[in-house]
Amino acid sequence: MRKISLHGGHSGQYCDHARDTLAQIVAAYHDAGFECIGLTEHMPPFDDAWLYPDEAGLGRTAKWMQARFANYVAEARALQHAYRGRMGILVGMESEWYPGCGPWVASLRETHGLDYVVGSVHHVGGECVDFSKQDYERIATRYGGLAPLYAAYFDAQLEMMQAIKPEVVGHFDLIRMHDPNYLQTLTQADVWERVLRNLDWMAKAGAVLDVNARALLKGQAQPYVCAPILDAAAKLGVGVAYGDDAHGVTDVGCGFARVEELLAQRRMKGPETSSSQVLRQIGG
Repeated sequence: MRKISLHGGHSGQYCDHARDTLAQIVAAYHDAGFECIGLTEHMPPFDDAWLYPDEAGLGRTAKWMQARFANYVAEARALQHAYRGRMGILVGMESEWYPGCGPWVASLRETHGLDYVVGSVHHVGGECVDFSKQDYERIATRYGGLAPLYAAYFDAQLEMMQAIKPEVVGHFDLIRMHDPNYLQTLTQADVWERVLRNLDWMAKAGAVLDVNARALLKGQAQPYVCAPILDAAAKLGVGVAYGDDAHGVTDVGCGFARVEELLAQRRMKGPETSSSQVLRQIGG
């Protein structure tokens, strides 16, 4: 498997829950022998209502975060130039998905001339499921259980993909994060039919599935995505790419060997054969 990470490069400079500088993280990728990396700092919110609790607690505002994001793009472009000929760097962002996101993502993509977007879902019904276990459980209760929550998540994911057309779909099954019985939940009919529907959309659109190793750092036995979804993606011919979702220097390259093993077992097509536009940019 080629040493490429298409979901990485969160830094303490530009992400309040990450560590280290962007330059330090890029240097760590180079030292680890990566051929190409994608920098994917989180998109800034379009207004203060969509700040994460930790961002609000630090006194951030949407305008401040928008300015910080512009600084990120400028530095990322400088690093892209500095490493030219030694390591490919794509300058992108990781999306959110909540009411009003579609036009905002399009605006950010155009304004900053981004190379690509990792389309991720962290909110269901306008509420963040990726901040705390307590919030996750509260939202699941509001939906009437985990299976209905999963179904709503995958519905939101399809809406996100159709609206912003991301080149890479990030941590496809993130919704399982606090569910120890996720394999059983995923196989419930109302959930699994949505998984297959979304993978089919990706196959037809040429979107790449992020095999995200950060789950392994958080104590999960399998990356995002889990084995049954990888098997389904393989049957549908969905392109895949490793992502470490690094939040600091020590995360760079995490779980690479494990992801390589999983993909080799399924003979899944990786970046070298995917038809996605973002992967053509790296000469694949």
